[in-house]
Amino acid sequence: MMSRSSLLGSLRRTLLAVLLSSLLLLVSSTEDEPEHCSFLAQQPISTAATAAPDVAFALAALQAAQQGSSPAAEPGLMSPAAEPPVSASTTTAPDVASALAELKAAQWAASSSSPSKPASAPPAASSSPSFAPDLASTLAAARHAAKDGASSRQVPQTPPAASSSAEASPAPAPHLAADLMALFAGAGQKMSTENARVMSTTLTSTLPTVKLTKQYVPIDKNGHVIAYKTAYFGKVHVGSPQPQDFTVVFDTGSAHLVLPSTACESKTCIAHRRYNDTLSSISYPIEHDGTPLPRGASSSHSVSIVFGTGTVAGTFVRDRACLGGFAQRNGNADCTSMNVVVAKEMSEQPFSLFHFDGILGLGLEALALGPGYSFFGQMVEQHPAMLPRFSVFLARTDQGESSISFGGHDESKAASDLYWVPVALPELGYWQVQVHQVRIGDEILDDCADGGCRAILDTGTSLLGAPRQAVKSLHQLLSRDVLLAPQGAGSGEGQVTAEAGKEAASQDCRLRDDGALLIFELGPGIPSIALDPEDYFRPRPFNMTVPGKPGAWKLSCRSLLLPLDLEEPLGPRTFILGEPVLRKYYTIYDWASRRIGFATADHSNDGEGEGAVGAPQAGSMVAGAPLPVLKQTHTQASARGKEMAA
Repeated sequence: MMSRSSLLGSLRRTLLAVLLSSLLLLVSSTEDEPEHCSFLAQQPISTAATAAPDVAFALAALQAAQQGSSPAAEPGLMSPAAEPPVSASTTTAPDVASALAELKAAQWAASSSSPSKPASAPPAASSSPSFAPDLASTLAAARHAAKDGASSRQVPQTPPAASSSAEASPAPAPHLAADLMALFAGAGQKMSTENARVMSTTLTSTLPTVKLTKQYVPIDKNGHVIAYKTAYFGKVHVGSPQPQDFTVVFDTGSAHLVLPSTACESKTCIAHRRYNDTLSSISYPIEHDGTPLPRGASSSHSVSIVFGTGTVAGTFVRDRACLGGFAQRNGNADCTSMNVVVAKEMSEQPFSLFHFDGILGLGLEALALGPGYSFFGQMVEQHPAMLPRFSVFLARTDQGESSISFGGHDESKAASDLYWVPVALPELGYWQVQVHQVRIGDEILDDCADGGCRAILDTGTSLLGAPRQAVKSLHQLLSRDVLLAPQGAGSGEGQVTAEAGKEAASQDCRLRDDGALLIFELGPGIPSIALDPEDYFRPRPFNMTVPGKPGAWKLSCRSLLLPLDLEEPLGPRTFILGEPVLRKYYTIYDWASRRIGFATADHSNDGEGEGAVGAPQAGSMVAGAPLPVLKQTHTQASARGKEMAA
């Protein structure tokens, strides 16, 4: 018979185990698919396919332009119905020799005027081959600087309206300059600090920049918030003379401007501002290929666009789209005429959850129905003096100011040198890079050991996405144990008390200093992308069983990864570098050169933003909650510095 003291002791142990078990329910061992928001688009589904640019013809056009002649299309090389490749421009070919001479002279003058360097003679034609000139970008900046200099000596004039005719723009053909740059520049070569300063400061003071607002959407399960979806959006306006204001996600993973139409009367559409073509005197309906239709008519075609989360379907109009807040200041300099998808159907998820009205795709033209649908492509074409780049900066905290800039980048947002990486498979339309290797600390991920993985930079995805077959290995290699209870809950040997369990469960995994660096190697001579625990860990530890040990459990920090099942042509070995990477790195997207620039983001002065919409309470430990107060150990700082210097 059990004694009274033994009975009380057993009862206390039982109650202790129950209390601890109740506490650990807060850190469930069930690892569900993470809630996320993604606007990575598939190729649009339409009744008519668009022809991809013919590279052979483009190269022939380049050579012919340099020789002062035009190539004749060979039979079968390019069908009459297809649009000519952008490189096969019919505008006046630039004087290549003069352009190169002016480029070298401009670089010499800029470096000689630096207070930190003595004046020197211009470099000879046979100067060191280690410097690869960024011809497209530098010529654009030089044209812009020359224009500014001329305007200071002359009566200012209103810039001429954009036109598709060769006579409307005396500047060199921008696409030919881009092709020349591709011939001369070494792919992925590091840009020197001085060269970066020369090419970027010209436009920084007048850089059109749109502030981005972050929104948190809580995901409820059984009355409890289990995660937050997030998205960033900014302002644009469409139409004239009565501009219609909209908020949009500036999305590098898609390539159309999509706005809800007044013809859409679903609850999802009605909850947002809707585009009304009758308010714009310059708008007109078009077919999917851009063919104008009479006002009041509608295309016989429609398009369906499938995003990572959500779908839209609609028809087409031609109108003018402007970056929010800049039309009055710069006239038409921040506007472009383009084809717009006006949605007549929008899925409830995720569009009914967020405040933004639509999506402005910034993917490459190959991802769109045609070049006329590309906002930035049309802007570059209609404003040839514009530096053909845009840049994205995400503040570390909700109190900072996130932004997207067009026409260049702001050096003050970069804490390191700028490094360029060529776009992989640009014919697919995505801003993606080749991943030569993925490492977790010193451990190499087998799935990418052969250099065959790729990664898409996507401003419309809120998480770090990884191929599903690699997720299990990544979880195991990134995981860090917080507390081990080999004999379960209790006060005996090998057991964990309620107090110890509560303390361990309250730790924020993102602040751990023993987590490994998650490293994406992008190629020889190119600094790696290196993510810290704060970038990939879930905030709250997970309660997990210990295999092969009945009654044993542990609390572990687990990575927050989005499993991907991407089909060809992207394929099953493609990552998505969403918000965690875009917050860690300041990214610049070079449209003409088809490359992406990376610099460590400078968060020492994030500015003062207007705060986020729906932000969780300070200290929230729910997945997707804001980052905690910055904590960086000496070990992590040294390791990351070594990666950047590689």
